[in-house]
Amino acid sequence: MFPAAAAVKKGARVEVMRTQVAIVGAGPAGLVLAHLLSRTGIDCVVLEARSQQYVEQRVRAGVLEHPTVQLLCDTGVGRRLQEEGLSHRGIRLRFDGADHLLDFVALIGRSITVYGQQEVVKDLIEARLAAGGPVFFEVGGVRLSGLDTDEPEVAFTGGDGVERILRAEVVAGCDGFHGVCRPSVPTRHLQVFEREYPFAWLGILAKAAPVQPEVTYAYSDRGFALASMRSTEISRLYLQVGPDEALDAWPDDRIWEELNARLALDAGFALNEGPVLERGVTTMRSFVVEPMRYGRLFLAGDAAHIVPPTGAKGMNLAVADVAVLAEALERFFATGATDLLDGYSERCLRRVWRAEHFSWWMTSMLHLTPGADAFERRLQLAQLRYVTSSQAAAKSLAENYSGLPYGS
Repeated sequence: MFPAAAAVKKGARVEVMRTQVAIVGAGPAGLVLAHLLSRTGIDCVVLEARSQQYVEQRVRAGVLEHPTVQLLCDTGVGRRLQEEGLSHRGIRLRFDGADHLLDFVALIGRSITVYGQQEVVKDLIEARLAAGGPVFFEVGGVRLSGLDTDEPEVAFTGGDGVERILRAEVVAGCDGFHGVCRPSVPTRHLQVFEREYPFAWLGILAKAAPVQPEVTYAYSDRGFALASMRSTEISRLYLQVGPDEALDAWPDDRIWEELNARLALDAGFALNEGPVLERGVTTMRSFVVEPMRYGRLFLAGDAAHIVPPTGAKGMNLAVADVAVLAEALERFFATGATDLLDGYSERCLRRVWRAEHFSWWMTSMLHLTPGADAFERRLQLAQLRYVTSSQAAAKSLAENYSGLPYGS
């Protein structure tokens, strides 16, 4: 993410740089794009507001779709993913006091993998630096200009205090929801679609071995809970709470008590408990901006769309965006043809809106809306029972959860 841009000081020395693609943001979207472009000989420069240490340590998503795993492995950055990632055949839906396994491999022949976003970022940065690709960390004052021309510019102040202007043929806005790229587009050229949800997730990372082999989604009359993991020794757990919930109201004992209550089984169940390493409250929203392009600026990942985390789509959508963009840029720089660039937004948005619907559907099925009556709760249970008893419904969930093909 980048703070509001500041003007270059009058008389300051300005260093001018040139590249084919300027990538703003060193999250998964920006780093995957840089990796894909470098493999085809396209020159690019990555700019990031945070330090390398920060982006390699921030804990975010952890479930990788089948296409994401395939892309990372096929392009040479999947060694640790294959060695350390936890491959899962599917997920569990827990309700009515029982577990219901959805075996994706049996249903559709595809699996998912649990491997933290920060680990993906580490792998990509290592590959980028090993290849000699430039990444500027801790930059500030980022501002974009000339986006509607053939030579857009990105001005910034480097971590060394030097003012620089990066001239490119294309700018990729991969700087997240709060970044500077999307606000650089005149508002009349963008249409915004959004929805705020009346609940949030209280999430913890705990030094405690997970007790269930799959990611488990629990529906209960106390609210939603999710039991996941980051490794065989680290659990990632979530509770549905109010959007304005104070962390101070949730000491460790209360968190573990509530998790166990919401994840209870008629046959008995108890989580392994351990020290809480991290905690935080994540508000939930859906957000899409159309189109995902303005002139020579192409938005990707959270800069263009946000999904509630229930469907595990955020990082996977970002990777899907840049896979489509990389293909279009390769064609553009090799032949001058703009057809794939012109179709970038439409291709991505088809997948984005499918993911938005799936994430909304999962969220609506599993969470208790404040003030919901008995009728609404019966509808949720009816949907859960249908999904876990109908092969057709289970296949649909498995197909969406494990990931649709890029550009579809």
